[in-house]
Amino acid sequence: MKKFDKERVLLAVAGPVIALVAAIALTSVVLLASGKSPFEPYSLMLQQATYSDVQVLILNQASLYYLAALAVAIGFRMNLFNIGVDGQYRLAAMMTAVVGTHIALPGVLQVPLLLLVGMLTGAFWAGIAGVLKVTRGVSEVVATIMLNAIATSLIGYLTLDNIWGVQVGNNNTTGVMKKSGWVPGINLGSDVGEIYGLVFLAVLMGVLYWVVLNRTRFGFDLRATGASETAAAASGVDAKKMVLTAMLISGAVAGLSGLPLLLGDAHSYSLSFPTGLGFTGITIALLGRNNPVGIAFAALLIAFLDKASPALDYATPVAYEKEIATIMQGLIVFAVVISYEAVRVWGQRRQQKRVGEELAAAAANNNSPKEVAAR
Repeated sequence: MKKFDKERVLLAVAGPVIALVAAIALTSVVLLASGKSPFEPYSLMLQQATYSDVQVLILNQASLYYLAALAVAIGFRMNLFNIGVDGQYRLAAMMTAVVGTHIALPGVLQVPLLLLVGMLTGAFWAGIAGVLKVTRGVSEVVATIMLNAIATSLIGYLTLDNIWGVQVGNNNTTGVMKKSGWVPGINLGSDVGEIYGLVFLAVLMGVLYWVVLNRTRFGFDLRATGASETAAAASGVDAKKMVLTAMLISGAVAGLSGLPLLLGDAHSYSLSFPTGLGFTGITIALLGRNNPVGIAFAALLIAFLDKASPALDYATPVAYEKEIATIMQGLIVFAVVISYEAVRVWGQRRQQKRVGEELAAAAANNNSPKEVAAR
């Protein structure tokens, strides 16, 4: 591997590693301040990860996180901050559940239909923010935050008894979906659980994300527009069209985020359906540096913190609050931002130093700076 490649890998890995180390260190300080062991909670959570049933829970949860993080990452690559993934995914899951409850087709048609409904709903909701940005210059951050709130109210309205809602106890639901729309998973036994069938969809989306961004003209245009709209426009790229397209694709992927759970386990949308998935996706996309492999590891890490932390409540002789994992997730966000900026500055200094050394060597060998730049 060339020296340049080694430095690039080092810069890519340094940010997440520094962020994790800093988050663990700061969480340990919090534990010490509360008079508890700064090491035992990590040992207890790592022990949970050795159990097969917890591993299944982690993998299933990671599939949801991975899709949400991909949706965020698509926006990031275009220099867009789609903070509305949470509203897009919840509205898409609700509409998918409604369609799955009222339409019954053979499974070979029903499942693709439900996936399409989820994607179209998410794309439509994100597209509103995209249209506002390219036509009126409205910040996508402001627009998507407002759309999150509107989505919450719209879901509450559409799940009323006189619309599409079905009352189950004190919970409003969309009713149970037709079985032809259920996606079977990998059943590992009653004591272990079942891996969602749409876990493989998350893997496929990660592969498509990498291929489209790195091996297609569209991906190049998207990345170029995110880096500089002016430069992209000079090369013939319609920046406004790319912004709208990126928001639509981001919303479509967000619309898939809740479907592994909906089609693989819940089979109904209710007001107790998980929230906050989109905001967690932001953390994961940042930690994974918008790279599909990095996002996968980050999704597994956050899912591990989620599913292993409940054991802290039952630790003996001293119980630990499971909110420790939430504190760590929050600290990871701060640490990621700080560490990435530190790594970026360090990388720039390294590059400047290397260029200076090459120029000095060129001067010693009577080479012109243009020849050095060409190399």
